[in-house]
Parts: sequence; structure tokens; C-alpha cells
Amino acid sequence: MTSKNTICLWYDGDAVDAAKFYAATFPDSRVGKLFYAPGDYPDGQQGDVLTVEFTVAGIPCIGLNGGPHFKHNESFSFQIATDDQAETDRLWNAVVGNGGQESECGWCKDRWGLSWQITPRVLTDGIADPDPAVAKRVFEAMMTMGKIDVAKIEAARKG
Repeated sequence: MTSKNTICLWYDGDAVDAAKFYAATFPDSRVGKLFYAPGDYPDGQQGDVLTVEFTVAGIPCIGLNGGPHFKHNESFSFQIATDDQAETDRLWNAVVGNGGQESECGWCKDRWGLSWQITPRVLTDGIADPDPAVAKRVFEAMMTMGKIDVAKIEAARKG
């Protein structure tokens, strides 16, 4: 990787599976190099995949097979901007349908516990609308949703 800053994500032995899923699911994503442990470590043995380089939507990451000691939580998430309902549905359904779980306001978790915000641009534009009444309507509509419904957000924006 050539980036000076890389996100390191902790996995319990299945970082390569996660990297492959992200590469297959999100645009501008790929799996890079695998690095193997040069010796035994607390949750693995010499020769096991220790880390995998990957990119998610253009963001360089490293998956560390560190064991069961630390879990992902909502304090970190990837926010993926979508252009329409079809893209929103495809990404949401991929994450949730691969052993993940739904949450609220466009959030979901993948099967590894990593949080994702599948966020249509119409939502972020609506919440940032200079008219406070429009922003409030859009925000209130979002607060009732799991996966974001673009048509309902557009309707809230129009009033």
C-alpha cells in the first residue's frame, strides 16, 4: 500500500473472507497482499495469514487476524454514499444478506460486526438543506427507517 494512513480492522481469523466480501460488494474495492505470520502468536501459528491488505471504496485497509479479544462496534463505520434506491438496496441487501443485521437510520452490520451506513446522497443533501424546515422533515423521516427509502426522503424534502 502506498497510503500514509491505513485503517487497521481486527478480525477473529477471517480477515481474508471479509476482504473478499468487501471487494466483491463495494465499488472501487479490492484484495491486496496477504502477509503470513513469521512465528507463532497468541491466536495463531507460524504460516497463518496474519494480515491482508484491502481497499474498500477507495479507502486502504489492513485486516488483522488478531483473535477473539476485540470486537467491532458502532463507534467506527464505513459510510457509503449511494446514488439511488437500486444501489442502496443492492449494498444493504448484500451486507445484511451475508449474515449481517439491520439497524436504524441506514445503518447495518456485516457478519464480522463491522458497521456500515448505506446512505443515499438525497438523504445527506436533505439533512444539509439550508431551509431548516426541509432539513427537519428529512431528518424525521430518516428516524423512522432501517434501510433508507429514497422515495420517502424525496417526499419529505418536498413537504
